[in-house]
Amino acid sequence: MIEALKEEAIVNKVGGRFKLSTLIQKRLVALNGGARPLVDAGTSDKMEIIVQEIMQDKIFLDMSNELKTVADLGPMSAGPPEFDFGAL
Repeated sequence: MIEALKEEAIVNKVGGRFKLSTLIQKRLVALNGGARPLVDAGTSDKMEIIVQEIMQDKIFLDMSNELKTVADLGPMSAGPPEFDFGAL
């Protein structure tokens, strides 16, 4: 089993176990469909790649639980988007 999945850090990083499960599933579908890994994990194990992508803030779920990558945000962005909670 992947050790990082045993830690609460990855669960908290994503926002809960349901979101973590959703993110992993959606990214696994993307990788199986031909998407390129966003990290050099040194392995062909897709779960290891996905965990590294999450831990390095390369992938995340947007507000509608859709998979987003850092590349989707454009060249000037890094990490998950910032939210203006005051506008809510």
